[in-house]
Amino acid sequence: MIAMDNKLIERLNALSTPHLADACLRTGTPVRCAPSAMRPVSVTMRCAGKVRPARHIGSVDIFLEALEKAARNDILVVDNGGRMDEACVGDLVALEVANAGLAGIVIWGLHRDTPELLEIGLPVFSLGTMPTGPQRLDRRSPDALDWARVGEWVVSSDDVAVGDADGVLFIPVTKLAEVIEAAEGIRETERRQAKAMREGRTFRKQASFAQYLARREENPAFGFREHLRMIGEAIEE
Repeated sequence: MIAMDNKLIERLNALSTPHLADACLRTGTPVRCAPSAMRPVSVTMRCAGKVRPARHIGSVDIFLEALEKAARNDILVVDNGGRMDEACVGDLVALEVANAGLAGIVIWGLHRDTPELLEIGLPVFSLGTMPTGPQRLDRRSPDALDWARVGEWVVSSDDVAVGDADGVLFIPVTKLAEVIEAAEGIRETERRQAKAMREGRTFRKQASFAQYLARREENPAFGFREHLRMIGEAIEE
């Protein structure tokens, strides 16, 4: 388990997942986004925190045990195998997680009790909703609280999860400071560009697009991203 400066989480809360995804590209960090079907219960929900994994086997006690080991502002990441035949988190689990001081829940599976979840207000991300809960009880693995799978990614307490209206992204704690710094730079560049556009200066003008087209005419291999880096307007890398 890797220790993390909580001040980094405060900075994360001011950044969007698109900014962070672009920053992962810029810093050479693998872009680990949950599949696009992973959505917040409400588009206004967002959260950021260290992953607290739990692989669901059909019984709620796995979540309670995960909370025994959790720290304030962690995010409970529930691996239910992406199952679409049962919901594994409802209002009681969300209340317990909220009362434990966690920042949110990410579910590789389904939730239920949507009106109650909206009332509770804890950020919850899932693949959708279904009325029925689990009707099974599988054998528990000894490492059920060590890691969780979300789509193609395996995450652990060495990762941070960030979720907002655009989805969920996972970042290694060891790369977090570097990614945050890059994301803050990207955010400021985008804000400056958007402000100029609202004031009537097109992005083509800001990006010296005619100059780029002339350079590409001379050198067909010359790319737009390379051009943006040269003039200090780069966002994506």
